[in-house]
Amino acid sequence: MKNLLFLSGILLGTMSFAQEDQIDQIFDAALTKGQSYEMLDYLSNSIGGRLSGSPEAAAAVEFTRQKMIEFGFDTVFLQPVMVPHWVRGETEVGRIISAFSGSINVNICALGNSIGTGLGGISSGIIEVQNFEDLERLGRDKIEGKIVFFNRPMDPTLIQTFSAYGGAVNQRGNGASQAAKYGAIGVVVRSMTLSQDDVPHTGAMNYAEGIAQIPAIAISTNGANLLSKILENDVDAKFFFETHAEMLPEILSYNVVGEIYGSKYPDKYIIVGGHLDSWDLGDGSHDDGAGCVQAIEVLRLFKELKITPQYTLRAVMFMNEENGLRGG
Repeated sequence: MKNLLFLSGILLGTMSFAQEDQIDQIFDAALTKGQSYEMLDYLSNSIGGRLSGSPEAAAAVEFTRQKMIEFGFDTVFLQPVMVPHWVRGETEVGRIISAFSGSINVNICALGNSIGTGLGGISSGIIEVQNFEDLERLGRDKIEGKIVFFNRPMDPTLIQTFSAYGGAVNQRGNGASQAAKYGAIGVVVRSMTLSQDDVPHTGAMNYAEGIAQIPAIAISTNGANLLSKILENDVDAKFFFETHAEMLPEILSYNVVGEIYGSKYPDKYIIVGGHLDSWDLGDGSHDDGAGCVQAIEVLRLFKELKITPQYTLRAVMFMNEENGLRGG
């Protein structure tokens, strides 16, 4: 990899032998004395999920700020940003109720930014659909007063998994408002994952203006498969769920920014970064704790090796990517 970078630089006329030596130093220092993993371990295991507005998000802001100061960056500062403050509340409960199968508990979780059902939950007949066109075809006569079950899976044949995600995620993001237009009282959405397991995946959903807000949940893929199978044999099956999520007033948070000044072009920036927030049900190590600590590590390595960049290097820990993009 180092040789490839060097050869590319020589061919483009942008890299000298001295710069090749610097690349060697950076690679070697990163591989033998890197601190990314230790920082990620703290973010993931000591702090954990860092949903915007939460105490954990505030702790992550302070942790990354202190690490940048500790590493001696030329400047470290906080950029204020008002963020949504959605809270999940008590553990959610989901249940399939069928005359043939009895009452079966399934794993669910509230979707991010959804309202809750409150005490007592909601229970009604449930209608399975694959897309918004199905809603239009069924119409208000079939949907009003019911719970809509969006069960379009991600396409496992697509090599690019993000393309599979993109082909299914609109039912999570907009499904509640689309179903509410036809009088639905709640929505259940198949989790956005190719895995077949019992773990429900949260994620952001949004309400359209002027349309009634109804509670929205994700169901695990195994739960979705079971629910679909029961509905094949019992069209009168019902679904019950209880959630306690709510949106609280916006709260002040911060992007965390660290810089190493450029020697030749101090007013021009090369920016590396990641989003510091993460959903509350996981530890945020991959999305995007790793990106954050790697961004910090870029600048730390320059400081450690006393390499002065020509352009100002800026590391940014962006706040609130997951449920609003406020900081980004």
